[in-house]
Amino acid sequence: MFSIKKVEMINKTFRLPEDMLHELEILAQNNNISVNNLVIQCCRYALDNLSSDEKPEKNGGS
Repeated sequence: MFSIKKVEMINKTFRLPEDMLHELEILAQNNNISVNNLVIQCCRYALDNLSSDEKPEKNGGS
């Protein structure tokens, strides 16, 4: 069954090196997505591909 899900977003400020941001902007533009969407996808990929000894514990530690 189809159900609509709303993902809660939180505003957070990050500082990125100028050259990295420029690369991200070009990549996002070339793929017709926002830089925000690209950064979310990059972070998800990185978290999903950590080695098992690097993965954060799921029980609330920040």
